[in-house]
Amino acid sequence: MTMKMRDSKGFTLIELLIVVAIIGIIAAIAVPGLLRARMSGNEASAIGSLRAINSAESTYASSCAQGNYAVTLVDLGTPPVAGGQAFVSPDIANLASGATVVKSGYTVGLGTGGTAVVAVVACNAAAAVNSGYVATADALTVSTGSRHFATDNRGTIFFDNAAAVTTPAAAIPVAAVPIQ
Repeated sequence: MTMKMRDSKGFTLIELLIVVAIIGIIAAIAVPGLLRARMSGNEASAIGSLRAINSAESTYASSCAQGNYAVTLVDLGTPPVAGGQAFVSPDIANLASGATVVKSGYTVGLGTGGTAVVAVVACNAAAAVNSGYVATADALTVSTGSRHFATDNRGTIFFDNAAAVTTPAAAIPVAAVPIQ
């Protein structure tokens, strides 16, 4: 009696398990780095949004509001009545509500920062302007960002690792640290 050798094409179960284990180890090493890179990108986007608001407020103050500042993101997103472009891009100007906009895992808002309302009508028919402003960018969750950011009419961007730096209606606290 002759025994036939089986044709051994394909992989054994042990070989497949080893490949799956290697893929799992590589994924366990790579995923935390990818999450950190995503968080860093979200934080960079939040800082970029605040820089865009600073620039828009500076332009608004010098060309539209007699040295005063816009109160809401809608004011910055509304072009001058005489024509031209809005002061900030549509992804930041929340024309629907005006209070805040969610962008890259951060809630970006603009407010008075406790400064006085000035009775000047701006070139884009804004209802009121302010002598100052505060813009904030707060992470929605810990996975989208670990720092909270704020800026005001001084143009410096501040951060706090523990909690929201401020609300758009309040001044930036003394404990906030400027970004480098």
